[in-house]
Amino acid sequence: MNLRFLRGASCAIVFAAGLILPSSSLAQRPPGGGPPAGGRPTPGQNSDIFPTASLHVYVRGPDGSPIDQMALVTLFTWTNQMYRQSTTQGGNAEFDSIPPGQYTIQVIAPAYENAKENVEISFGGSTVLISLKPSSTGSPDGASSAPAIPILPPKVQKELNKAIEALRANKPGDAHSLLMDAYRHAPNHPQVNYLFGVYFSQTNDWREAKRSWEKAVSAYPRYLPALLSLGEAMLREGRPSDAASYFKRAVEAEPSSWRAHAHLAEAELRLSSLDEAVHDAERAIELGHSQAVAVQPLLARALGDQGKVERAIKILESYLQERPSDVDAKKALEALRAPLVVPAKVAVPAADPPQDPPPLPAFASASLLPSAWMPPDIDEKIPPVEPGVACPLDTVLSNASKHALELVGNVDRFTATESLKHELFSTAGLPSTLETRKFNYLVSIEQIRPGILSVEEYRDGSFSYEKFPDGIATLGLPSLVLVFHPAQVSNYDMTCEGLAKLSGGLAWQVHLRQRPDKPRTLRSYRIGAQSYPVSLRGRAWIAADTFQIVRLETDLVAPLPQIHLAGEHTAIEYGPVHFKRKNVDMWLPQSAEVYFDWRGRRIYRRHDFSNYLLFAVDENQKIAPPKTPDAGASGPSAETQKPR
Repeated sequence: MNLRFLRGASCAIVFAAGLILPSSSLAQRPPGGGPPAGGRPTPGQNSDIFPTASLHVYVRGPDGSPIDQMALVTLFTWTNQMYRQSTTQGGNAEFDSIPPGQYTIQVIAPAYENAKENVEISFGGSTVLISLKPSSTGSPDGASSAPAIPILPPKVQKELNKAIEALRANKPGDAHSLLMDAYRHAPNHPQVNYLFGVYFSQTNDWREAKRSWEKAVSAYPRYLPALLSLGEAMLREGRPSDAASYFKRAVEAEPSSWRAHAHLAEAELRLSSLDEAVHDAERAIELGHSQAVAVQPLLARALGDQGKVERAIKILESYLQERPSDVDAKKALEALRAPLVVPAKVAVPAADPPQDPPPLPAFASASLLPSAWMPPDIDEKIPPVEPGVACPLDTVLSNASKHALELVGNVDRFTATESLKHELFSTAGLPSTLETRKFNYLVSIEQIRPGILSVEEYRDGSFSYEKFPDGIATLGLPSLVLVFHPAQVSNYDMTCEGLAKLSGGLAWQVHLRQRPDKPRTLRSYRIGAQSYPVSLRGRAWIAADTFQIVRLETDLVAPLPQIHLAGEHTAIEYGPVHFKRKNVDMWLPQSAEVYFDWRGRRIYRRHDFSNYLLFAVDENQKIAPPKTPDAGASGPSAETQKPR
């Protein structure tokens, strides 16, 4: 699929259109089960030999009535291992075939404090009533109660965005007058002072840079960029103890920031706090995924200093496979592999000459300068999740894969009204032109034969891509959810980050990344007759009760220099569409946003879908509008029409 620019170029962004899927990978992953209850009989065994019991959990709000929203109820064994999970219906959850014994019940629900209660389950069964307290944060998604950074007037923010882009281009001279204008309007704003600090650092005026960052932290003590920058300044001056103090504050302010943990590990290593350095380096790598690859040499240094040379060597070998041009890492690896030689005793001079502090690590926070138009990278930090909640990844992926199969099996095609917003941004990150389009949109998803899926789209009854603005077609967005199809899921490394509280309920938060040894079939850029597959990494939110994909975000694993693709970010929201005749809810896109930086052009696309009409493989059926979390929220709606 491609389109032709009026100027003669052609490009199409293709999302899983015409997937070729290996038939050998069609088998689903087996669902995961909870561990047995500490040596007791497990569910499914003969109850005549091993008697079991039932557990009824009633979840109530502060007024004693059943809570309206869904709650996740987890049952832990006496050894604190997750045994079973269930979600409430009308405030109730039931567990059958449970071996009697001691358990802990954990209940998590949006807008409420988490609750835990110990229970002794007897042979006759047990009933437990758990009352929830309203969340102290007052926020349904568990957001921090720290005061928000003041919002700047639109004109001031516009000037600040221009300054950000100038600083990102390392052009402090272009940023100075813009920052002065912003400072006159908001002299105590943390972002204004932080950016002034970046300006002074780029002009090598470190004294003024530190003063600006200190002012930002004074106005907003939890402002992460300023805390990291001050810590880096302390490292630059050879003061690791003072640096560690700032980095610890950064970790407290943003516990899910991989950069905060990575910087703290660097300071701890310089202080010879090796156990702490290893812990924070490992946490940074866990949080940052591919963004935190640069932390691996730091971890190897700390392990080497601990005497764990074999593990340090393995980490550096793995790191150099991905970054073979890192000369310092090669030297570190050679030093670790070299046999230990005890030097002869030599005279030690009375005093060592002063040495400059080691250079700052590769993950220095200069890259914290935010883009003025594109959302943050998905791996910059992990969105908040509930602490201490066990995630049954195999069960989550198995059920998500079933829904992907249902989409292909139950749906031959669906139609919708597609509203398209196309916006260009200037080099200063400001919107410059806006165009809109509306299409009669049809998608056909078909499994041609085992292992091969075909995804085709029509707009206003044809393949014509010239109707897209600016000569760029974004195709196949609804099929991005097929990343969870059993034939696709093995192409990605997937990890569960935890349970997230969303405004509409609870969702498992799953990180995904294309495996380098697997085919890239989900996304490609097509220019003329040439296609360029790209690797994706992303994050999905999967409903804890239904295991439907609620939201999906992706970024590129790496830029694509051969077509001058510097970056891309996609975010898709899904919602239920009820199919009356089969009494099923198909989760289809409500909206899709795409940002891409291609050939120096910064483009934002938003696709909204409404007036859905679903075609099943055996019947045509009008569908109802999908439900939305809030009664007043807008979303896709159905209209009375007959399929042609």
